[in-house]
Amino acid sequence: MIRFTTALLAATALAGAAHAKTIAVAPGPDAQERIQTALLDAKPGDVVALGAGRFELTDGLSLDVDNVTVKGAGPEATVLSFKGQKGAGEGLLITSDKVTVRDFGVEDTKGDGVKSKGADQISFINLRVEWTGGPKETNGAYGVYPVASTNVLVDRVVVRGASDAGIYVGQSRNIIVKRSRAEFNVAGIEIENSMNADVFDNVATRNTGGILVFDLPNLPQMGGHSTRLFRNKVVQNDTPNFAPKGNIVANVPMGTGVMIMANRNVHVFENDIDGNASSGVILVSYTQSFDDKSYNPLPRDVVVRNNRIGKNGFDPKFAGGGLIKMMLKSDIPPIVWDGVTSFPGTTEPVRVRLLDGPVLNLRLPGPGQVEKANPAVTATTVIPDPTPEMAEPKPVVLPKAQADLGA
Repeated sequence: MIRFTTALLAATALAGAAHAKTIAVAPGPDAQERIQTALLDAKPGDVVALGAGRFELTDGLSLDVDNVTVKGAGPEATVLSFKGQKGAGEGLLITSDKVTVRDFGVEDTKGDGVKSKGADQISFINLRVEWTGGPKETNGAYGVYPVASTNVLVDRVVVRGASDAGIYVGQSRNIIVKRSRAEFNVAGIEIENSMNADVFDNVATRNTGGILVFDLPNLPQMGGHSTRLFRNKVVQNDTPNFAPKGNIVANVPMGTGVMIMANRNVHVFENDIDGNASSGVILVSYTQSFDDKSYNPLPRDVVVRNNRIGKNGFDPKFAGGGLIKMMLKSDIPPIVWDGVTSFPGTTEPVRVRLLDGPVLNLRLPGPGQVEKANPAVTATTVIPDPTPEMAEPKPVVLPKAQADLGA
C-alpha cells in the first residue's frame, strides 16, 4: 500500500509537470486585464512570461497560485509602469508559496513595489523597482517587501526612491539578501522583527541610512535575532531623510552607515563602510514609549569586527552629534553606541564586542536621554569585559530548488 501511494504521488507530480505551460503576455492595449488574467489562470508549475516593452498599468496586480514564475526579458527591457495607478496599493502582491518573480522592472507604484505576504519560498531575482521622480515623501514606502514570509531570497535587485526602505524584510524567517543595490531610499536595506538573515555582497549607497536591523514593539512577530551583515559596501549614504512624518525611519539621521536598534545577535563583519557623515555603525535603543511587556528596546549581543572602515562621522546629524564633535575636537568615531545597558522589566544582559574602533560610547542612562550623555571614546568596547565569545549565527540555508535560483 505504501509503495502504491508513493507511486501515485510521483505520477501525479509528473502529470502536473507535463501540463505546466508558459503564458505569454505582450505589452499593448488592455495590458492590465491580460496580465491579471494570466496570474489568475496560472496553474502550479506555470510561467507567466512578460514580453519586452512597457506595460502601462492603472491598478495593482495579485498572485495567489503556488509554484508560479513571473518573469520578464530583463529589468530594463520589461517595465511595469504604475504611473497611472488609481489606487494606493502595491504594484504586485503575492500571497502564495514557491513563487519566483524575476527579470523585470517596476516603476512609480503608489504603494509598495513588489510585496509578498505569508509566503513560503518566495524569490525576488534580477528586479528593478524605482520611483523615477527621485526621492520624494509621496513615493511608495517599500520597493521589494516580503513580510510574514519564510525562506526569502532577494538576489540582484535594484531599488531607488523608496520613502521607507528599498529592500525591506519584515517579520520573516530564513532570509538571504545578496548581490543587490539600494540607492536614494530612506533606508537602503532593512531587516525588521525577523529571524535568521544573511545580508551580503550588496551595495547600499546614497540612502539616508545604508543597512538597518531593527526590532519594534507590538507586531505579530517579536524578538528579531540572528542577522549577519558581511561583504557589503555601505558607502556615501548622504540623501536627506524624506520619510513621511511619524514613520520610524523618519528618525534615521542622514549619513548613517549601519544602524542596529533593539535587535539581538547581530554580527557585522568584512564590510566596506565609508563616507557616511553621521556614523559608520550606530547601536541605539528604541526611544519611543511602548506598552508591549515582551519587548526589549536595547541592542544586545552585537559584534562588529574586521570591517574596512574609512572616513565617517565628519558631519553628524544625530541628536547632540554636533556638540559631541565640538567636545571631541575631532570627527565622530566610526562606531557609536548609546551605551544603555539596562531597562526596567528586562533581564537579558547587554553584551557588545565593538572591535573596529575607536568607539564613542555615549553612556546614556536610558534610551534617548541624550541630554545626560557622558561620552567616552575607547579604542574598542567590550561589555562586559571580559565577555565570552558570542557565537556567530549559522549561515542561512534555503531549500535546494530555491537556492539554485540564486547560484
